Amino acid sequence: MKSTISRFAAALILVIPGIAATYGFLAMKDSLFALFDEASAGFTWGKFLIGFVLFAAGVAFIGGWTFYRDRKRNYVAPRFKEKKRRPGRE
Repeated sequence: MKSTISRFAAALILVIPGIAATYGFLAMKDSLFALFDEASAGFTWGKFLIGFVLFAAGVAFIGGWTFYRDRKRNYVAPRFKEKKRRPGRE
């Protein structure tokens, strides 16, 4: 039972940034399309910047989580692997 609850919590932790990134993308798209709409006042900088922050934060969180998981399972290229320290050296 604990495993299903922990898996649900892990999925929820990934879904929330995904929804934020999706909303941010849609907000940026809406502000860009408002530029070409005759009925609107023009480009909405506030909506665009909030959308950009949400999109960047969501993508960065999901990308960082994926990179951390892949690094833990040795799926990354050698240049991204953690450097092993040799004993006796500082």
